[in-house]
Amino acid sequence: MTYLSRATAAAGVLLAATGLLAAGPAQAASRDHAPGNWLHLTVTKGDTGAGDPRGTLLLCDPPRGHAHAAEACAELAAADGDIGRIPPKDVFCPMLYAPVTAHARGRWNGRPVDFRQTYTNACALNARTGEVFALDQ
Repeated sequence: MTYLSRATAAAGVLLAATGLLAAGPAQAASRDHAPGNWLHLTVTKGDTGAGDPRGTLLLCDPPRGHAHAAEACAELAAADGDIGRIPPKDVFCPMLYAPVTAHARGRWNGRPVDFRQTYTNACALNARTGEVFALDQ
């Protein structure tokens, strides 16, 4: 089983455990109809996004599903769900080219979110997106 398959299965279990999916095939709800603020987050090595992604489902009402859920949800709330508006951290990153592609899709305050950006390395990703894509820490 690939990491993506495990992440998708884990997201389904989490959604079912939190009551976000209705019982029965005719009444199953899609993730786009889940209440509250949520994002499915992935980080993939490389600039094509074709590598083996790391991912998680971030739920923000209440914060859960992410190692730094409370911090990530607070940063997203301050930016009204716009990852590009999260203030950058004042850090110095090495001038090493090891690209990573970050992707977030979900809903924030009833609006769809679809964010994709490639950064020169993981340090630049973390400096620009705060705790939102801090999946390994």
